[in-house]
Amino acid sequence: MLEQLRNSPFIVNYRRMWPFVKPYWFRALLAMLMCFPIGSMDAVIAWFLKPYMDMVLIEKTAGSSPWFAPLFIVGFTVLQGGMTYLVTYLNVWVGTHITQDLKTALYDKLLSFETSFFDTRNSGDIMYRFHNDADVACTGLLSNLRLFISRIFSSLSLIGILFYNSWKLSLIAIIVLGCTFYPMTRVRNLIRSIVKKTIASGSQTMTVYNETFAGNRTITAYNFQPQQRQKFRDIMKSLFKLNIKMTQRSSWLSPMMHITASIGIAATIGYGSHLILTNQLTPGGFVSFIAALLMLYTPIKNLGNNFTSVQVSFMAIERVFEILDTTPAIHDKKDAVELKAVRDTIEFRNVNFSYRPDIPILKNINLKVNAGQSIALVGNSGGGKSTIVSLIPRFYDIDSGNILIDGVDIRDLTLTSLRDQIAVVFQDNFLFAGTIRENVSMGKPDATEEEIRNALDMAYLTDFIDSLENGLDTYIGERGILLSGGQKQRVAIARAFIKNAPIIILDEATSALDNKSEAVVQKAIDNLMRNRTVFVIAHRLSTIRNADKIVVINQGEIIETGSHNELMEIENGAYKSLYNAQFKNSAKKDDTASSENMTPNA
Repeated sequence: MLEQLRNSPFIVNYRRMWPFVKPYWFRALLAMLMCFPIGSMDAVIAWFLKPYMDMVLIEKTAGSSPWFAPLFIVGFTVLQGGMTYLVTYLNVWVGTHITQDLKTALYDKLLSFETSFFDTRNSGDIMYRFHNDADVACTGLLSNLRLFISRIFSSLSLIGILFYNSWKLSLIAIIVLGCTFYPMTRVRNLIRSIVKKTIASGSQTMTVYNETFAGNRTITAYNFQPQQRQKFRDIMKSLFKLNIKMTQRSSWLSPMMHITASIGIAATIGYGSHLILTNQLTPGGFVSFIAALLMLYTPIKNLGNNFTSVQVSFMAIERVFEILDTTPAIHDKKDAVELKAVRDTIEFRNVNFSYRPDIPILKNINLKVNAGQSIALVGNSGGGKSTIVSLIPRFYDIDSGNILIDGVDIRDLTLTSLRDQIAVVFQDNFLFAGTIRENVSMGKPDATEEEIRNALDMAYLTDFIDSLENGLDTYIGERGILLSGGQKQRVAIARAFIKNAPIIILDEATSALDNKSEAVVQKAIDNLMRNRTVFVIAHRLSTIRNADKIVVINQGEIIETGSHNELMEIENGAYKSLYNAQFKNSAKKDDTASSENMTPNA
């Protein structure tokens, strides 16, 4: 019995929440202690009715004053109300702090997860699990704890009044009380699956909102509003059905408890009348008993309405700690060492990798790069180029083989020190809502004004910044929406510059730009590549002709390696075929442009 109590959801959930309650334990304890007299005061009023009613109904006297009892009841009620206000205030104070601490812990955990964690989840699911569940868990925790304590002490004191007046009537009341609580044991299993489905639909709703915000231009450009509207309405219909199912499975509890309680009251009145007629109970004692019984049953009858929310809160707590207990797939070893610098080589040794176990992406990759070299990865789309460079900063971990920096496996290095040595410029760089200064300096938060200006110069951003009214403090909107594609790329390059990392990864950094923007960005990239080890993925082969080593990748395998000249000498080589095909396409475009320029009124 004791073991069952210890492992009950109530005890387990409150025990798990204790580390978050502990910093505020004094105020939390004070609020709980104040629940004792608040609950017990119900019994005082019921107890006082016995001598008062006996004096009024039997002895026809009310003592020194007929107003004493009403004033006594009002005074106690005012005191109880004041203490209830203080408990509510303390609960809100403690609850807000606990909620914020829990959300902070969840956000810290979110930041620790690997890239694959985000690949398999949508934004709505992240928001629901990491934000909404914390609100539901903490709100339910404190409100339910307060309700539980006050009801326990109110019930115990009222049961004492029942036995004080008549132990025979009390036995009937206790038996009925036990029958009233029995249906509550069935609710948790009935609503669990509904709660999970409701959470899934709720996260889908948030995802649609996020997609509408981020993709508003695409929706408008393609007149996609009807489809999005229908998608949203389908989710709303699903939520409606789930709410109805929740009502069907849980709302019977409160009426059932009302019916059971009414049976107990009816049985008590019937048997109590017999006790009065046989002089086994005074009228005052009967009135006091009925008052205590009503005070006991009334909150219990209404408890059915709260019990569903209690279970939802407990399930939210379970989901929260399911996340907090999850160990990220990519994390530091216990004996991980720091990477101070990159002095010698970066080597891929028999590396195999797959996003899913049944679909291999990289197959037996062997590649050795000397510090200071520039390495270009080329090949058809989907061949694994971006995957290779994403393994260096451990966005993903390999299935087998080794990736070594100066002879040390990167899995033996601390993640922070490894990523401190790497700067990445993506094809679509993410800029944060804020100013240009904030986005550039995130590469080095303590950067001086001089360092920032130097990074801007190297990224060919100075003239643009100087043309803005607020300069570096210009707000660029969420995702940098107020900047052009070329400007966003140069901000990202400045961010990489200021980090001053020895390893640079350029993942098709110019592929989404027009020719004019690409020319400027390419100059900035050339500056960034100086005296660094560079991995570059480029769709235009003319931009990587001067790379120290060009690696041709096809279907996850390295098929050719060498300099541009060496690869061009391979008869029927893959690189030569790609280069010639691209050169011919470029020549055709140039010829077409020339003929158009020669045409009158072109």
